Amino acid sequence: MKYRNNLSMVNSIWGYFLGPGDFVLFIEWHKFCPAVTIMLLTMKKNFILLALATLVFLSSCSKNDGPSSQKTPVTVKITDAPGYYDAINLHIDAIEIRTTSGSTTIDVAADPFNILNYTMGKDTVIAGQDVPSGMIQEIRLKLNDSGNEIWVNGVVHPLKTPSGQSSGVKLKVQDELIPDVAYTLLLDFDASKSIVKTGNDQYLLKPVIRAIPVATSGAITGTVSPAESQANVFAITGVDTVGTLANSAGKFYFPGMPEGTYKIVVEPSVAGYMKKSIEGVQVAKASVKDLGIISVQ
Repeated sequence: MKYRNNLSMVNSIWGYFLGPGDFVLFIEWHKFCPAVTIMLLTMKKNFILLALATLVFLSSCSKNDGPSSQKTPVTVKITDAPGYYDAINLHIDAIEIRTTSGSTTIDVAADPFNILNYTMGKDTVIAGQDVPSGMIQEIRLKLNDSGNEIWVNGVVHPLKTPSGQSSGVKLKVQDELIPDVAYTLLLDFDASKSIVKTGNDQYLLKPVIRAIPVATSGAITGTVSPAESQANVFAITGVDTVGTLANSAGKFYFPGMPEGTYKIVVEPSVAGYMKKSIEGVQVAKASVKDLGIISVQ
């Protein structure tokens, strides 16, 4: 009697009954393990159990279907949209990047730093490491429990992080990390939206952060005149709107803007100034569109 079957983990299995209680099993095993070509087993009464045990042993030689070992070098930078505060000091512990082939936690070996020092196109490198290649599924920014504070009118206040964010601030990014291709990830911290003042004169830190693939983006800049108008500036394309504040010199800057056509709306927050709109602003990859001086008088 002869039995033959094809399995995905072996080339083939076949066997012969030699007589009562005797069985010979041949395993052809060179598809994934070239060093093991044919195995011969002679068994008596317990041939079935022995055959199963042998298959379990040999399965350790099968093709590795685990996470990919391919890596992508990633540099993480951070920048800020201006806010009306003296300083915002952040203490970042780590950044976790999760892709379709695995996850890596990158330690941030830095003291607390003032995020407001990095506005108007300025940024700073906070971490860098090789991470598993593949589609990015999630990024988590993990803050230290201490060292986060805000200065308002010369007075320092601790920034408290809601307990629900103890596992880190989730950032959604739709991009692919190509193996062995350098990748820069820009984290755009929105200061004006990230700080919440409570009724008892305390401040909460609820980070609002965009994760921007810099290599596929452009930027928009300009200057609102006069700066005393304290303008809010919006970049609109389709149903998407991104906002920022003009700084004390009237300048504004939108980093990481996808290529396309935008409408720029300038809305002064101080009474007595006019609202302005600019249509048809073209943004190209890896370029900065300067709108010059925009008068709101």
